[in-house]
Amino acid sequence: MAIGTNGQTSWGIQPEDIDASNLAGAFWEDRSNYLKSVNDQLRYQVQWFNGNNLTEEVEPSKDNWTNPLSSTDGNGDVVNVVFKVYTTTTWGNFPSAWDLIGTIKKSRDMINAQRIAFGGGTINYGPPGGHRFTIDVSQLVADELSYSLCPINKGTWQDNKFGGMNGGLTMQDNVLSGTSAMGNPISKYNVSKNGTFRYLRIEACFEVINLDGEIVTAENSIESNIITVINSVNQFEKDSLFYAKYAMAVSATTKYSFLSRCPNANVALKFFKPIRMDEQAEYLQFYIRRIYSTGIGTVNHPDTVGTVGLKVETFLADDTPENSFYLRDFEDNIDTRIVAGYVQPYDYQRQMFVQNISPYYINNTTNLIGLAKVVASNSPSNYPYWSAYTGNKITSNTAYYRVSIRRFSMWYDSSTSSFNERRTSNYKYYTIDREDEKNPYPFVRFHWLNSLGGIDSYTAKRDVVEGLSISRDVIERKSGDRTWYQNNQNQGNPITPNSLYHSDTMRGGDIYKGGREVTNINAERLQSVYTEPLNKDVAKWLEEMMLSPNVWIEMETDATERGRYFNPYLRPSHKEYIPVIITNSDIETVNQAEGLVKFNIEYTLAHKVITQRN
Repeated sequence: MAIGTNGQTSWGIQPEDIDASNLAGAFWEDRSNYLKSVNDQLRYQVQWFNGNNLTEEVEPSKDNWTNPLSSTDGNGDVVNVVFKVYTTTTWGNFPSAWDLIGTIKKSRDMINAQRIAFGGGTINYGPPGGHRFTIDVSQLVADELSYSLCPINKGTWQDNKFGGMNGGLTMQDNVLSGTSAMGNPISKYNVSKNGTFRYLRIEACFEVINLDGEIVTAENSIESNIITVINSVNQFEKDSLFYAKYAMAVSATTKYSFLSRCPNANVALKFFKPIRMDEQAEYLQFYIRRIYSTGIGTVNHPDTVGTVGLKVETFLADDTPENSFYLRDFEDNIDTRIVAGYVQPYDYQRQMFVQNISPYYINNTTNLIGLAKVVASNSPSNYPYWSAYTGNKITSNTAYYRVSIRRFSMWYDSSTSSFNERRTSNYKYYTIDREDEKNPYPFVRFHWLNSLGGIDSYTAKRDVVEGLSISRDVIERKSGDRTWYQNNQNQGNPITPNSLYHSDTMRGGDIYKGGREVTNINAERLQSVYTEPLNKDVAKWLEEMMLSPNVWIEMETDATERGRYFNPYLRPSHKEYIPVIITNSDIETVNQAEGLVKFNIEYTLAHKVITQRN
């Protein structure tokens, strides 16, 4: 049996499109942006023309069945389009490597009104040709994305496909890979896939009307282009084209590449983000679609990149360069292949990456995080081209440092006697904050899901306040009898009473209970802290913490100590992220009369204070 559709089916609208699209002339010229916000509209439209001068107001008909001799073979008019929505974090064969998260059946769009010529003319252009079927999948796909935290003091996520400490529903934790009672190691399916990014693909299938007037499923389908969606929020007053700023380019660039609006990339603002030597979690997240870089290599291999690293350059107070080295933990998550006996990255990565660039991690890791590029021969060495860096990193003399993404050519360039290096991101600047922490009032380190889908951080240090907000549920019960008390029958020798007492409750003397009783206590731990004085640009960035649905502080507890003791690889810090809820109802980000502003960040722990029930 072979069933198809009459005429032609094609995509009319999809989030990523090129100039060859059917509707390219109706929209902004450049629509080839592969990185999309899941909180924007993600519209998909299918167009159908049956080849018989079909217009919008014409109903599909069984009379158009192209093989009237059989109701089981032939082509029919399209009645419904079934949109199948697939996501994944693992690029692979379709649809086996993709997760089907939803199916949407859509009848054709509402009919447009007839179009009359402007200027009082009488020409009737009539309704548009063909039928259109349009849906928006953003709300459906948004449920697949949340956030992904990298464990404190770890260099990068364990695996890009599954990410770090992801949000969303708590997965069941009893899936074993063996049949015995104790089981074998827990399977990977007790964790969710990366909450920061997903690939999105739509398959459009068709339901047609056959000769008998039955709605049947056609065998043909069309597939959309594949995009990457992230949990970002585009702002009308800030973003014109989201991808144009925050997707790393394939050539030399100074544009924004890191998923953070922190203004420490703009040297003109003279804002270097303060960071303390004891801070263990300062992360940069970034998206790499293509890892190759135009013209970076040799004549025979002009675009091939062999490795990628984050270059850290430290400076003294007078701006004298001090030390430089590379961070490459994230590089272990790059998808690679074997080419001519050498390990080589795939050009198309389409992934989100993260790297710890905190001073404590840089200086104290035992994972050879400080590395130097090997320049040794006229052929590629074994990938990657790194050797252990043994020089100074961030020292007591370091005033500030900057970080940027660097690509390196796959092949040795004899004309430059090196593996060519190219910066393909903007710089991020950090100044060393050496203020001593007052032990009775520790500083508060915040992390939050920012508007670009990454994780930002900030340390607040002024006027820490802690307290409790308490409410009680009270009922009134019958009071004990204060008149009648049970007598001790042996008055002469109270040590050896005549009666046997089964408990210390005395009939008539149980006045320790009764009256008004508290059945339940509801308590929240309230805390607040002030920031440093902030200029306008920094305040505008920091306001994102107040708008974020996910905020954490770093805390060291007996539980976090236990986690590090039992598994220092997955939890390499004495601290962990503890969720909080920001309770501010309003903040002031600009005050022309006062100049600099300060935030009073008010928050409560998301995990409530646990109390007993009566």
